[in-house]
Amino acid sequence: MTDKPILVTGATGYVGGRLVPKLLDAGRRVRAVGRSLDKLGARPWAFHPGVELVAADLFDLASTRAALRGCDTAYYLVHSMRPGKHDFAAADRHAALIMARAAREEGLSRIIYLGGLGEEREDLSHHLKSRHEVALILSHGGVPLTHLRAAMILGSGSASFELLRYLGDRLPVMLTPAWVRTRCQPIAITNVLGYLMGCLDEPRTQGRTFDIGGPDVLSYQDLFRIYAEEAGLPRRLIIPVPVMTPRLSGYWAQLVTPIPASLVIPLVEGLRNEVICQDHAIRDIIPQNLRTCRETIARALEKIRQNTVETCCTDAGCVAPPEWLAVGDAPYAGGTVLECGYRARIASEPADLWRALAKIGGETGWYYGDMLWRLRGFLDKLFGGVGLRRMRISPDNLRVGDPLDFWRILTVEKNHRLILLAEMKLPGEALLEFQLLRVGDNQTELTAHSRFLPRGLGGLLYWYATYPLHQLVFSGMLSGLAHAAGKPLLGRPERFTPLR
Repeated sequence: MTDKPILVTGATGYVGGRLVPKLLDAGRRVRAVGRSLDKLGARPWAFHPGVELVAADLFDLASTRAALRGCDTAYYLVHSMRPGKHDFAAADRHAALIMARAAREEGLSRIIYLGGLGEEREDLSHHLKSRHEVALILSHGGVPLTHLRAAMILGSGSASFELLRYLGDRLPVMLTPAWVRTRCQPIAITNVLGYLMGCLDEPRTQGRTFDIGGPDVLSYQDLFRIYAEEAGLPRRLIIPVPVMTPRLSGYWAQLVTPIPASLVIPLVEGLRNEVICQDHAIRDIIPQNLRTCRETIARALEKIRQNTVETCCTDAGCVAPPEWLAVGDAPYAGGTVLECGYRARIASEPADLWRALAKIGGETGWYYGDMLWRLRGFLDKLFGGVGLRRMRISPDNLRVGDPLDFWRILTVEKNHRLILLAEMKLPGEALLEFQLLRVGDNQTELTAHSRFLPRGLGGLLYWYATYPLHQLVFSGMLSGLAHAAGKPLLGRPERFTPLR
C-alpha cells in the first residue's frame, strides 16, 4: 500500500461522496477534490484526520496539477449532464485532456475512471458517446488507465433508482415508449464501490477496461414490477406508446418527478441502448458478492425509511456565490441589486427558531403560501427547471451545497444564518437569506431578505410583478416559522430596508 494520498475528483457527488469514506475506513490517505471548500467541509467525513480537502478547477491546468501534486492514484468521477447545452461533450473533452496532461506531468501511477457501458455505434446516446470519448482521451494521456464501464447504477439516491421510485410511487398507470423493454444489467452502488476500491490493490486491473454489472439482466419494465413488489404497491400498468421518443419521455418524466431534466433526459435517452456486460473478467480479479436488483431495491428503500442515505444524485452542483454578493452594485454587475426584506421579533432563543428553520422546504413546506410555492415549482418544471420537490438527504439537517427545493444551500451558520442560491429558471440571479439575531433575554429578531440581480428588461418586469407576492409570503413565512417553533411573535412582521 502506497503512503501517497489518493485523489478523488467529484468528492461531493453521488459516487465520490461514498467512495471517500470507504477509502478512509481502509486506512488510505485521501485528497478530496471539489469546486467548493465550503461544500467539501460540510460532508460528514470532512474532519477525518486522513482526508485533505482541496478546491480545484478541473478546467484549469495549473489548478489541476496543484491538486494532483504528490498523489499516487486519481479517481476520475466527474462528467457533464447538460442536455440543454450543446457544449457538454466539449466541456468533458476539455476537462479530460487537462486531467490526462496534469496526471502525466505530476507523475501519477494510474487513473481510475468510472465510465458508461454501451457498444460503439451510431445510435449510442450523446451522453454515453461522451463518456467513451473521455475514456479514450485518458487512455492516451501517458498514465495507465483503469476504465470501469457501468450500466445503470442502483442504490438509494442514485438517479436511476430515484426515477424508478418516483414514477412507481406516483403513477399507477404509465404510458411509456419502447425503451422500457430495453435490456440492461444494473449494478448496486455497493458493488461499484467494491470494484473501485479493489482496483487499487490489484495490479492486473492497471491499463485495462472492464465491464461491471450485477447478476441480473432485465428491462426497466421488470424493474418497475420488482420495485412495486418491494415497496408494497399494487402492480403498475405499463402501456407502450410507439410514438413517444426517449427525449419526449424524458421531459415528461422530469415533470412528474423531483429529478431535474439535466439528469433525467440523458438517463432516459441512454435507455434506448442495450447495455449488457460483454466481459466478466473483473469478477475473477476482484470477487465480491454481487447484489441482485431485488436485494438492492429492498436495501435502498430501507435506507430511505431509516433516513440513512449517504449521498444523492442531486448533490452535484456549484455553490459559488455571485460576485455581487460581496461587492454590491459594482458596474460590471450589470445593474442594481433589488432587495426585499421582512423582520419580526419573537419570544425565543435563536436555537429554538433554528430547529424550525432547518426543516424548511421539502415535505415540511415553506410555512406559508405553499400553493404559491408549488405553483412556482410547477412553472419552473414546465420550462425545464429543477422544480420544487428535489430530494434532500436529511429532512432536518442543512448542509452547504445540498439542494433545497429549487434553491441550493450556499451558507449555513447554525443558529445564526442561512443563505440560499436560486436554481429555478429566472431572468436574473437571486438569493434568499434568513438571519437570527439575539436582541435580548429570550428575544430573537428573525429576518427574511431576498436579493435579485435582474437580467435586462425581463428581469425588472419579473421583479416588480412578483414583488407584492414576496411581501405577502415573507411576512407570512416569519409568522409561520414562529408558530412552528411554538414561540409567540412580539409584534407583526414589518418590512425593512436592508443596510449594506
